[in-house]
Amino acid sequence: MNPRSGGGKVGRYDLVAKARALGAEVAVLDPAHPLDVAELARRAVARGADLLGVAGGDGTQAEVAGVAAGHGLPFMVICAGTRNHFAMDLGLDRDDPSTGLDALTDGVELRVDLGLIGERVFVNNASFGVYAAVVRSPAYRDGKVPTILRELPDLLTHRNGPRLTVRAGGAVIDAPQAVLVSNNPYQLGDAAGLGRRARLDSGVLGVLGINVDNAAQAAGLLRGHHARGLTTLAGHEVVVDADAPHIPVGVDGEALQLPTPVKCRISPGVLRVRVPRDRPGTPGTKPSVDWRTLGRLAFGLDVPSSGVDH
Repeated sequence: MNPRSGGGKVGRYDLVAKARALGAEVAVLDPAHPLDVAELARRAVARGADLLGVAGGDGTQAEVAGVAAGHGLPFMVICAGTRNHFAMDLGLDRDDPSTGLDALTDGVELRVDLGLIGERVFVNNASFGVYAAVVRSPAYRDGKVPTILRELPDLLTHRNGPRLTVRAGGAVIDAPQAVLVSNNPYQLGDAAGLGRRARLDSGVLGVLGINVDNAAQAAGLLRGHHARGLTTLAGHEVVVDADAPHIPVGVDGEALQLPTPVKCRISPGVLRVRVPRDRPGTPGTKPSVDWRTLGRLAFGLDVPSSGVDH
């Protein structure tokens, strides 16, 4: 459990005591002394753990999920991060993280896919181009994401950085300015709306590519007119190449620098997720497809309405 995740949800919802009361062994992370959580999980497996769980953000969830999948152990998600997109698509109650502990006493098991970028697991997405550059920026690390998102149309229409080429399912996206490769496709044009994944067990990666040539196209996307400039693909493998030996990549919100070409693939049904029998999560109303929505997917953060001009 990460006590700083989500502004202190672990303490606010008394998750440590509640988990221990149910017989769980709890390791509370010390943010002042960063720890390899994957190694911590592997040590727990060596001591005989029969389930691994995380109360923290999506990046930490992904690290431990990879260990659980590798050992065939069930995995439990506690929504103690900021946005908890993986938990949302599992239908968990993000308003009360403690309800996730019900999986220990009245749970059911789901089989879900995991995304891989190289050998690194991701539960949500990997971002490239402008999105990845933003994740690496000091402004992003300082929490100024709304300001950055306001500037995205301008960033997109001024092509900078390596030229990307994306290949998936026999199709090609040439020179996109921003790309999201997701563990199962995000929904477009239905009641669930962009931002949710209808399934986490479809066995394919989703691809969203943004390619605008001028300010008019950028403005159209900004207003939710996604017919031009937004390309969606799906495939078992996605290859992102560039005219540079290394490119920035955001993996579940963590900034990395990876050698090209970058290969992403899907591992179907490898993760056993233990969830409460009763889960409140159902698809909500359809949001517009705008920079705010796309930014939420890329950065794992909500952006206030005032942060985008319509």
